[in-house]
Amino acid sequence: MDRDFFQFARTRIMSASVILCTSVFVAASGAADPQHGIAMYGDPQLPPDFVSLPHANPNAPKGGAITLANTGSFDSLNPYIQKGNVPWQLRFLTHESLMGRNRGEPFALYGLLAESIEVPDDRSWVEFTLRPEARFSDGSPVTVEDVLWSYETLGTQGHGRYRSLWTQIETLEQTGPRSIKFTFNSDNRELALLAGMRPILQKAQWEGKSLADAALADIPIGSGPYVISDYEAARSVTMTRNPDYWGADLNVRKGTFNFDEITIDFYGDGDVVLEAFKAGEVSAIREFNAENWASGYDFPRVQDGRIVKSEIQHQKPSGITGFVMNTRRAPFDDWRVREALIAAFNFEYINDTLTGGAQPRITSYFSNSPLAMQAGPATGPVADLLAPFSENLLPGVMDGYALPESDGTLRNRAGLRRALKLMEEAGWTTQNGKLSNADGTPMRFSILLEQNSTENRAIADLYIQALTQLGIDVSVDLVDGAQFTARTGTYDFDMTYHRRAMSLSPGNEQYFYWGSKAAVEDGTPNLMGAQDPAIDAMIDAMLTARTREESIAATRALDRLLISGRYVVPFWQFTAGRIAHKAEMKFPETLPIYGDGPDWMPQFWWYEE
Repeated sequence: MDRDFFQFARTRIMSASVILCTSVFVAASGAADPQHGIAMYGDPQLPPDFVSLPHANPNAPKGGAITLANTGSFDSLNPYIQKGNVPWQLRFLTHESLMGRNRGEPFALYGLLAESIEVPDDRSWVEFTLRPEARFSDGSPVTVEDVLWSYETLGTQGHGRYRSLWTQIETLEQTGPRSIKFTFNSDNRELALLAGMRPILQKAQWEGKSLADAALADIPIGSGPYVISDYEAARSVTMTRNPDYWGADLNVRKGTFNFDEITIDFYGDGDVVLEAFKAGEVSAIREFNAENWASGYDFPRVQDGRIVKSEIQHQKPSGITGFVMNTRRAPFDDWRVREALIAAFNFEYINDTLTGGAQPRITSYFSNSPLAMQAGPATGPVADLLAPFSENLLPGVMDGYALPESDGTLRNRAGLRRALKLMEEAGWTTQNGKLSNADGTPMRFSILLEQNSTENRAIADLYIQALTQLGIDVSVDLVDGAQFTARTGTYDFDMTYHRRAMSLSPGNEQYFYWGSKAAVEDGTPNLMGAQDPAIDAMIDAMLTARTREESIAATRALDRLLISGRYVVPFWQFTAGRIAHKAEMKFPETLPIYGDGPDWMPQFWWYEE
């Protein structure tokens, strides 16, 4: 939900600095009543007196210790800055925001650090009132000053994901002993919700220190249920449940964060993780390959019941997974070349070889959901949104686009013939057995992959066989995790693996993913370098939509632009989560519509002998 890592325009935020009203409190303008929650459209589903989230077990026991596994290594324990590699789980366990999500709704928030929220009908501002009992892990209260400092610091020095919201805040004011008001400078209904979702850090911890330059030992103090109790650089980090956690009895926290201890161990690659899991050194593992799930989990601990295989259904969009092409570089700046490379990818054969054909292909960025583009020509509101850009749209946007299909055999003759024809249209012809341009320069590029990405390497090897038949020289550039992060962060690649999950409530984060400004800022997920006014306009339409129907139309229009942009060679989608875990690890029968995710396991699980 962020338009992040855009240039900070400080003059737009009150010309100089945030207004801090400490002696005279500013009266809120525009009548609004304090509420317990907020939804993107309409009212939140849960009443003010709800006991717990629908997908939580309020009676779950506390206790037990689990060990999870990540691949690669880490050199930072601060997930709020751009610098360093961080265990990705941290920001879901150690820090909190003003509001908390209900994963049973597309986008709804309920009071967490804040006890109430106020917004006018036009959502031009939002006001939060802090809970008096809210505490950091060291026992100090969470104050308005901490909130003001966190938003300004993260917005100017923090990770790119936090910066866009800051540029859209006109004023940030203290309006009462425990109240903060945000006034926005743009017509964007999502901002009121985003303002409730930033992590709150402790200002006092960073007096005289630079958050952006934090060292490994500078572990941010949070108000969350866990604290980092031990770590070994690059190898392991342990989080312990805070016995004095202030929010243990809140309805949004009831039945959650039940494990006493969570350890994250780091391994060289996924194969090593699986062996550690088989040996009982790891408590749970997520499996993303259907073939492995069907045939690779027949070892003794599964057979005797010590390990349980659980499939977690969901209703979320497929997102996009595949090899992304960097359009900042030739020849990927030509859509015909990109289409040719997609046609040469023998999905049906590769999918059957590596997954047994069990996982369906991603057909668009929002496939598997109501947000997905509809087959055939654009009609109705979708066509109306795209019409102003019709002269500059790529083929397929208005009249419909579908990914090419092969006959499932290794040869894929039709696909290769089509690829070669497209290459010729783009000025590439076969010369001395090599696909070359008019100057006689052969086409060659590399695919950047992490060393531990075994499956992606297997996909690349099969793909390269087809590209070689076309006369293209392709190599695989294997690097460690730190190098991969650094190179993708500066777009130093030709083609690389890209995975971007999608929400049922897409919003400001879409600017960060493929907005034009993100294409020219380092560190954004816009790896393809998309710079398209039509894409920007569809995101604008999503954010100014007043109804769910208007939002869906804008999202479907955006989906057409993205898939027809031919930026990514799509792989298969994950229609269900697959978790193998110790039998002692339990989860509620009621599943959120988002299924598994970083804030579901381990947050809603518990340990039971």
